[in-house]
Amino acid sequence: MDLGLEGRTAAVAGASSGLGFASARALAAEGVRVAICGRDRARIDAAAARIEGAVPLVADVSTPEGAVGFVEAAVDALGQVDILVPNAGGPPPGTFASTPLEAYAPALGLNLLSTVAMCRAAVPAMCERGWGRVVAITSVAVRQPIDTLILSNTARAGVTGFLKTLAREVAGRGVTVNSVQPGLHATERLRQVYGGDIGPAAATVPAGVVGDPADFGSVVAFLCSEHARFVVGAALPVDGGTYQGLQ
Repeated sequence: MDLGLEGRTAAVAGASSGLGFASARALAAEGVRVAICGRDRARIDAAAARIEGAVPLVADVSTPEGAVGFVEAAVDALGQVDILVPNAGGPPPGTFASTPLEAYAPALGLNLLSTVAMCRAAVPAMCERGWGRVVAITSVAVRQPIDTLILSNTARAGVTGFLKTLAREVAGRGVTVNSVQPGLHATERLRQVYGGDIGPAAATVPAGVVGDPADFGSVVAFLCSEHARFVVGAALPVDGGTYQGLQ
């Protein structure tokens, strides 16, 4: 299927590995020119070498300033940003009892305000051109909070509310805003958590396997496509059936 993305441009945050990398690679396979960022020069350069034509940028999107800087650098490199994929790692684990109040502000900066900042830097120009896509990578925890991840649960729920509101405001300008909520995928991070053996993780997924990051990237690319132009404000679980709710 031709997604109609040939010649478009994209800024994909947190793309030195994992689901951000997979999303950037899927977009590049559709003819999109991508700029990707990470905090470590060697890692982001290595990632860019595996994606045809990718522009590697060093940026820390955990702060609004870093997030805006990434989008501005992507515009400088690509000429414009048609597609924005906000993405960042998660804050430290913890429960209500173990998490101090001062830990919330950095978590909100990482998983909420960074996305707001990237959207403020990229979306107005999309609206002026009459075409744009925002597909944020969040977490299935938005629908089903994960024990011991109170900071992530809180911040990602907030960014989902922001994205839904933004989606309704800009839909009439040719810009769609959606989010994708991953469950467990076979990323480097998951292998680290499980000591290299992700079999126990797969046992918790109704599909019987953990997700393939490449498949996740394909979902992101589809939401950026011409075929998905009527998908507005969706928050799509990609989790192998982990989420148990009806909505």
